[in-house]
Amino acid sequence: MFDGIESPGRNDDCWCGSGKKYKKCHLHNDQRMQELWEEGEEVLPRDLLKGPKDIEGIKYSAEVNVGSLDYVAEHIKEGVSTAEIDKWVYDYCIEHDAVPADLNYEGFPKSVCTSINEVVCHGIPNEHDILKEGDIVNVDMSTIRNGYFSDSSRMFCIGEVSDEKRRLVEETKKALEAGLAAVKPWGLLGDVGAAVHEYAHAQGFSVVREFGGHGIGLEFHEDPFVSHVSEPGTGMVLAPGCCFTIEPMINMGGHKIDMTDPNGWTVRTADRKPSAQWEVQLVVTETGYELLSW
Repeated sequence: MFDGIESPGRNDDCWCGSGKKYKKCHLHNDQRMQELWEEGEEVLPRDLLKGPKDIEGIKYSAEVNVGSLDYVAEHIKEGVSTAEIDKWVYDYCIEHDAVPADLNYEGFPKSVCTSINEVVCHGIPNEHDILKEGDIVNVDMSTIRNGYFSDSSRMFCIGEVSDEKRRLVEETKKALEAGLAAVKPWGLLGDVGAAVHEYAHAQGFSVVREFGGHGIGLEFHEDPFVSHVSEPGTGMVLAPGCCFTIEPMINMGGHKIDMTDPNGWTVRTADRKPSAQWEVQLVVTETGYELLSW
């Protein structure tokens, strides 16, 4: 087969763990993926596709991820430090038998990313960053629960923010939604990023090129990489079971970024104009997609 993985017999249990016979489950899809691969299309190996058991595990993890962000939404306000947000998230995870996936990931020292105004991503929570009226902040949360990973982020406006910042936050969410609308079973991943980029560009904004979404589920970062500036009609085939994030970083100014912070993590816009990001995690289904974390 296209991925070098041996297929079950027609009457054997399907490889996906559904408990169904292979001929009644993934046989048809596997044959279609083989045909597409022979035609030169890029397809994801079956060991990265998510079956029913995996999806339920990710949903179980996402209960905590979404719950953490809901808690942040209820408590975030002017005068709160990003260190406090980090403690909220850590405590919520531990109380729900989960672990923050960010904590100690490749040396990242905190449980969540808090990115304020011109910070594009990977802002490190600390006691000195105190939220003030007019700030916009992204809180990016990832969770491990029972071995499964979930990941999503939200934007928050602190008090009265400028019309320009609020519009950036709102249109960034709409850009993500444009990407979601482009997710079609047996479609192409490049269409998703192209939709994001087209929408953001039409609003007069730019899209960060160096960072994107990613596969996720059994590991924090899996294939595929999800560009938000891709060309339509390109990229991997979106077979049912593909699980990944869409998380565009949209800049008010130019797309260039500054990665020179001494902490090795925090990324800012090169022109120091504001940036916004929303993130969701989804799985492609036979009829469309299902949101898993938001």
